[in-house]
Amino acid sequence: MLSNISETISYIKQKVGDFNPEVGIILGTGLGGLVSEIEVQYQLMYSNIPNFPMSTLEFHSGKLIFGTISGKKVIAMQGRLHYYEGYNMKQITFPVRVMKMLGIQKLFVSNASGSLNPDFKKGDLMVIEDHINLQPDNPLIGRNFEELGPRFPDMSQPYHKGMMEKALKIAQEKNINCHKGVYVSVTGPNLETKAEYKYLRIIGGDAVGMSTVPEVIVANHMGIPVCAISVLTDEGFSEDLQPVSVEEIIKIASEAEPQLTSIIKELILQL
Repeated sequence: MLSNISETISYIKQKVGDFNPEVGIILGTGLGGLVSEIEVQYQLMYSNIPNFPMSTLEFHSGKLIFGTISGKKVIAMQGRLHYYEGYNMKQITFPVRVMKMLGIQKLFVSNASGSLNPDFKKGDLMVIEDHINLQPDNPLIGRNFEELGPRFPDMSQPYHKGMMEKALKIAQEKNINCHKGVYVSVTGPNLETKAEYKYLRIIGGDAVGMSTVPEVIVANHMGIPVCAISVLTDEGFSEDLQPVSVEEIIKIASEAEPQLTSIIKELILQL
């Protein structure tokens, strides 16, 4: 792990020089438009970065973007990695460790997810205040390296309260429908059955998705404050549950993406 991180950092620094990022951003499905707001200085393909897994999804770009937004230097992952692609949790979260070692002080995560809460409609946003992890693996299993974080990291506040409150205030000021809720992380890639949606709601979920939690666990392990926002792309609370396609999910995410970008830009400006 440590030697892989070192090798990756060495390669990246050869490409970007003394670029010192303050903020890391992970862009979810259909939410890559934020990159157009970044004054891009460098772009590195995942496929060219040593030890970096490559996104296997046709709608994920697989680029590491270095640039400036709202006056802050950022690294953005345009294309995240998922457990259902066949990667293990250490591979999925490896980019978070690399971003931390490159110097990020805050991490913003976005995702597309399904609403479990009847008050949260598709097209709305949800700031994640907590999560329930139903994925069958954990990125911290195995040998722990104290250089990266403690053996038993606390998870009582996995999402930074201050950033969460600022995000909600910004949304309110911009008249954006944005809620606060609990995100349930499952493996996918299939969407949920009616009974599964009902179960996830019963156990306390407001939205369900297939990502985010592994990266948040590792960010907490390394002491990185996190703010995560979901775009709600479909509704899993209807008794008359209708089929939904990935194309429709991407379409809804893309339509809501400008609102998400607006919040993240302002949030970064206020850091």
